[in-house]
Amino acid sequence: MAWQNPWYDASLAHHTPEGFRNPEEELRKPGDLQRWRRERKAANLPRPPQAGYPAFIESWCQSADLSGNDDRVWWLGHAAILLRLNQRYILIDPVLSSRASPLPFAGPERKTPAPLSVTQLPHLDFVLISHNHYDHLDRPTVKRIARRFPAAQFIVPLGMGGWCRKRGVRHVTELDWWQSVDVSGLTFTAVPARHWSMRTFWDRNRSLWCGWVVRNMTLNFWFSGDSGYSDNLLEIANRLGPFNLAALPIGAYAPKWFMQGQHMDPDQAVHLWQSIGRPLTLPIHWGVFELADDPLDEPPAALEIARQAAGESSQGFIPWRIGESRSLLNIDSD
Repeated sequence: MAWQNPWYDASLAHHTPEGFRNPEEELRKPGDLQRWRRERKAANLPRPPQAGYPAFIESWCQSADLSGNDDRVWWLGHAAILLRLNQRYILIDPVLSSRASPLPFAGPERKTPAPLSVTQLPHLDFVLISHNHYDHLDRPTVKRIARRFPAAQFIVPLGMGGWCRKRGVRHVTELDWWQSVDVSGLTFTAVPARHWSMRTFWDRNRSLWCGWVVRNMTLNFWFSGDSGYSDNLLEIANRLGPFNLAALPIGAYAPKWFMQGQHMDPDQAVHLWQSIGRPLTLPIHWGVFELADDPLDEPPAALEIARQAAGESSQGFIPWRIGESRSLLNIDSD
């Protein structure tokens, strides 16, 4: 018997009897994946950073300094983010292994060092996962977290709870788009993203993908997760904004004909940033893995060009170094 979606709700456009889908049109056509692979192999893409990998690491990487006790946000590379709110630590999409792959010897290799390890965390209260792709859901990292911090609460999209429990996670909550959970003065809301899910050859779109909104008395943070651009994303700000902190993706967008349905480019990210009111925004989804045709050093340069083309001189949406942090005290005045 074919697998059936146990969460299926016919009233929800992103549900299907077989899993989940985007409300937006599917832009990829049969054969596009093979075409992209042929073209990137023929062009020898992606290319290294212009100055080479060691110089890129020197320019864009540092160790994460967790000292202090102020409310703070760290970028840990790619889509991994650490929040400290009232001495509670929240880790989002932690991928700290050497590859974003099911195999230790093949698949996308980390090109820049992780800025911290799980053992360097003083404690961990919450882990948010956006979807099950290997560059966002890292089995070795999850297993280390589950062993070191057994009380940590994982909050994940529908369909990912079982995977987490099998890797030792004791406390997991699954949410659909627009559902929330309130814990210890924090509200976590799963919000739509334009993406997809797949962990094996047999589970395409059987689990949901999402972004996250994290809110307390002073912070209202939108983590977009992995997402192509869509005007539907503006509904997140309409319902849950205004935001004073955001994380928007700027990498893995080339070639646009193939990636645009799942990854936004810097021009689209700037447009989205403007549309949600220009909060302090961390550019994510770049700098660690070579997942598309854009080299590691292209997204931050393209973001600067996009920002200038949009007439923006504000420093509210500029690249951070991997491992860099910002205080969240008086964030609305940044």
